[in-house]
Amino acid sequence: MGVVNVTPDSFSDGGLWLDHGDAIAHGRELVAEGAAILDIGGESTRPGAAPVGAEEELRRVIPVVEGLGDLGAQLSIDTTKRAVAERALDAGATLVNDVSALRFDPELAGLVADRGCDVCLMHMLGEPRTMQDDPRYDDVVDDVRAFLEERLAFAVGEGIAEERVLLDPGIGFGKTVAHNLELIDRLDEIVALGRPVVLGTSRKGFLGRITGRDRPRDRTAATLATLVLGLERGASVFRVHDVAAARDALAVAAATLARGWPATTPRTTTRTTTS
Repeated sequence: MGVVNVTPDSFSDGGLWLDHGDAIAHGRELVAEGAAILDIGGESTRPGAAPVGAEEELRRVIPVVEGLGDLGAQLSIDTTKRAVAERALDAGATLVNDVSALRFDPELAGLVADRGCDVCLMHMLGEPRTMQDDPRYDDVVDDVRAFLEERLAFAVGEGIAEERVLLDPGIGFGKTVAHNLELIDRLDEIVALGRPVVLGTSRKGFLGRITGRDRPRDRTAATLATLVLGLERGASVFRVHDVAAARDALAVAAATLARGWPATTPRTTTRTTTS
C-alpha cells in the first residue's frame, strides 16, 4: 500500500504532493514500483494535527482519485468522513481506510455496507490532536486486540461483510516507543482475529527515536526491519512511502520463510502476501 498524502502538513511528505498533478504522478510512480494499493488522504493524522473540513478534504483528494483510476491498483480513501468517502467511492476508490474505526462519523458504516467496499479499521487512542498525550494501557496488545475485535463486531452488525474488513493496530497512534515495539513483536495476536492485518510503520517517529534519525526520509532502513518482522508475524498489507525498497525486503523475507528458514517455527503461517 503506497502512501499518497495530498496534504500540506503530513509528518513525512507534507506539501510534496499537494498539487493534484504532482500527487497523480507520485501515485503512478508508486504503482510502477510495485504498489498494489494506493492510499490517498487529504487530512493529516500526525500527532497534534488539526482537523480539516470535508469540503477542503474533497478539494484535495477527488481529482487525485479520478486521475489514478486507470492504473489497475486498488484505490483507498484515507478518511473518517462519510461525505469524503462517498465522493471517493463514486470516483473509483474501493477501500475506505478509517483511522477512527467507524467511530467519528456515525453514517460511514452504513455507506460502506451499502457500497460493499472494503474497509480498514484502525486503533487510535483519542484523536490525532491528543493521542500522544501520555498514552497508557493495561496491556497494549490485549487492549488493542479487544478494541479491534469490538469494532469488527460493530462493522458486521452494521451490515459490512466480514470478509471486507482489514484491521490495523495503529502503530504510532497513541503509543509510546515501547507500545509500538510490543505490538510489532506480538502482532500474531492481532492476526489471530482472522482478518488481514495492515502494518503502518513507515518512517514513523518511534523509529527515529530508536535510530537517532531525525528526518523521516532517513528512516527507510528502520522501516524495512519492521516490515520483515511484521511479515513473519502474519501482516499481509504494508502501508509504506518507499514502495520499491519495501517490495524488495518483503520478497526476500517471504522467499526465506517459504524455505523453512530459520529452523524455529514462525508464530504464524500467514506470511506470503507482499503487497
